[in-house]
Amino acid sequence: MENSLGKSINFIRTSEKAEHQVTHHHKIGHKHGEGSAIDFYAYASKLRCWNPTFKVVFSFLTLLLCIGLNNPFVSIAVIIGMAYLTVLKGGLSLAAYISVLMIPITFIIMGTIAIGVDFSSQPIGQFNLFLGFGYLFTSVDKLQEMAFLMLKVFGAISAMIMMTLSTPSSEIIGVLRKAHVPKLIIELMNLIYRYIFILMDVFNNMRNSADSRQGYCDFKTSCTTFGSVASNLLVVSLKKANAYYTAMEARGYEGDLIFLEDEKKMPMRHLVIGAAFIIFLIILGIMTH
Repeated sequence: MENSLGKSINFIRTSEKAEHQVTHHHKIGHKHGEGSAIDFYAYASKLRCWNPTFKVVFSFLTLLLCIGLNNPFVSIAVIIGMAYLTVLKGGLSLAAYISVLMIPITFIIMGTIAIGVDFSSQPIGQFNLFLGFGYLFTSVDKLQEMAFLMLKVFGAISAMIMMTLSTPSSEIIGVLRKAHVPKLIIELMNLIYRYIFILMDVFNNMRNSADSRQGYCDFKTSCTTFGSVASNLLVVSLKKANAYYTAMEARGYEGDLIFLEDEKKMPMRHLVIGAAFIIFLIILGIMTH
């Protein structure tokens, strides 16, 4: 009995030591899967200790100014400022920050190309390219308009990315609750957000299981496997939804989802610096208009 107890104690100590070493050597740039990477960055950010209401309001005001002023210099200032907060102050690696921005950057480029480049049956514009059945043409004004629009959209997205990579989703939803957003929307956001990761975990398990059985060996088999995984995922998701709802009712759920939230103070210097940056953007937009 004593030998078993001693082995158990040694095992617990060894596990705690290993966990401490993993935690100590863990870096912000590491990902626990693509789906939860952004949420992991938010929890690991050095800006997480900042007041979430301040971060949400600051990001929202910055976004409004970036769009409302419609000034490329303001957009560039927002992009630089948000990158500074996220990478230098937040501690996120530059490679991870760029990887998060790659998807919106791709959509921005694809969406704005249609503005800068047009098609015509005649060789018009300052620059044109004959394709055999027509001309692709553009001009300096169109290219300038495209560049300014890209900067504006990228600046607005940078403001939202800063908020997302420094504020956990639960805190953002808590700020929306304080702003008196309808309760139904708040509860749907909580449930949908948490259920996404459950479904992703189930999907990854199914995919790995199918992959280990050569379910993706060729195109035809891959299509069949995808259909099977999708249909099974629907059935499993319904079962898990019933199970989790039963668990919620067993814990006293009566229509209100209440979560424990940390009270984070708002230092006066944050308010001063945030207000100074907003005023700087307004002055910059007026002077360069």
